[in-house]
Order: sequence, then C-alpha cells, then structure tokens
Amino acid sequence: MFDWGDTLMEFAYDPELVEAGHRAGLAALGRDGLPDSDAVAAHFREHYEPLFWAPGTIDEIEYPDLVCELLGHFEVEISDEELDRYLEAEHAAWTPARQLGSTTLALLDSLRTRGLRLGIVSNAFDPGWLLRRDLEEMGLVERLDVIVFSSEVGKRKPDPSIFRAALEPLGASPEETIFVGDRLYEDVRGAGELGMTTVQALWFRADAHPEGGEPDYLAFTQMDVLNFVDRLRD
Repeated sequence: MFDWGDTLMEFAYDPELVEAGHRAGLAALGRDGLPDSDAVAAHFREHYEPLFWAPGTIDEIEYPDLVCELLGHFEVEISDEELDRYLEAEHAAWTPARQLGSTTLALLDSLRTRGLRLGIVSNAFDPGWLLRRDLEEMGLVERLDVIVFSSEVGKRKPDPSIFRAALEPLGASPEETIFVGDRLYEDVRGAGELGMTTVQALWFRADAHPEGGEPDYLAFTQMDVLNFVDRLRD
C-alpha cells in the first residue's frame, strides 16, 4: 500500500495556485457579477485553509460543500452542475503542483512482476472523480488493485477505517501488508498501529512529526522499497 502525495507523486504547494484555482473556478461559471478572485482567495485563506492543516483531524472536509459556503459568503449560489465545473477548473489549475516521481511507474511495475497486489490510501479532500482522473492521466490506475481516498471514506489517516477500506476488498490482513508513506503521524503511525509493516518515504521530504510512529524501514529512494520487499519475502 502507498500514500500518494509526496510518496508516488510530489505535491508542491504554492500559495499563488490558491488564487489561480479560484480564478479558474469563477471563470468556469461563465457569469457576470461574480466577486473578484483575489477577494475569494483571501477569504478562503483566512477562514478555510487552516482547516486543512489542523493537527489530529480525522474527519475529512466535505470540500464541495465548503466551496458552496465560500461562494455563499459573496452571495453567489450555484447549481450542482456549476459546482462540478468550478471544482474541475480549480483542480486543473493545480496541475503544476502534482509531479509524478521519476521512478514511480518502474517501482509499481517491478512490484507487480513479483505477484504483489498494490493500492493507494490517500488523504485527499477533492472529489474522487477528479482524483481518479489524475491517477489515470499519470498511468497509475492500471497498476493498482485498490484506490481509497479520504474524501470518499469520510475519514483521514491515521484513522484505521481508511486503511481497512483498502484491505477488505483485497482480502488482505494488516500483518501481510507493507505501507509506504512520507508522514510519520498519518502514514507510519496509522498503518503501524493497525499491524502493517511501515516504510517512511524520504525521497521527496523528511517528515519529523513529534507524535508520529517509528517506521520499520527508511527508504531514501523509491527503489529502496524493492529491497525491503525482497528481504521480507525471503
């Protein structure tokens, strides 16, 4: 099992993309009399962005509802179809921030040749239909047996329910599963407390959460994961 952001792909957060996303979303509505994107982005940063970084948060944010509330502050009501257009345009504006790891596909292909089943368990608040499109465009969907996003489960890692949502369709137990992720609290602690073997991914970032778990292995490159897998299978 893998985390997605900063594990299989690098997510480069950029404050300028916050405004770019809302500007694109507003443009996708195709209306006159809409608020300025600077004002929308500023309100988002002040009132909503802190929710995404609140420590220890388990329940996932209902992002589509949040967007409706955000626009409602500016007395803008939108239909479900308009909401989808807004979300799609905003998500597309963030494309430069999502960069697939250079050896991600080679790693997954090598694991599959070993007869292993593969999955993603990711804390991601965007609607699943947008996230799965990203995976498809990155060439990941056909390489994965299960894909679980917190936006679809309603719970974030380290809550055990999101890990179980990936294990159950595979018929796999935690004890026979390896979890690879960059975050010590969400990934290592969450998966480890459930009984999985844990690998901290260090190739994009080196997390040092004070309440995180102790990983079983440290991987400095994506291909280090293969060494651990082979060692555990011997």
